Amino acid sequence: MSAYLIFIRDRLRDEAAMAEYGALAQASTAGHPLEPLVFYGAVETLEGAEADGVVVIRFADKAAAMAWYESPDYTNARKFRNLGADYRVMVVEGMA
Repeated sequence: MSAYLIFIRDRLRDEAAMAEYGALAQASTAGHPLEPLVFYGAVETLEGAEADGVVVIRFADKAAAMAWYESPDYTNARKFRNLGADYRVMVVEGMA
């Protein structure tokens, strides 16, 4: 069953840290089959708190999503994301 990692950026705090995060996060995908479906496109919030940006990534299953998210390379990248912005991150299992 497919799984999706959803990143919701609430507030950008440090563009330089986010640039470092972007480079490291991209490099961390090597060897992890994933498909970006949404990558900071225009957001129109219909209900709830405004989002500054959204990313949705599809993986084959939850185990594959967590293997990338918890990998040493992405764990290192995450440090820069946490310095650069406030995010909510969730993993959601799909229906097929």
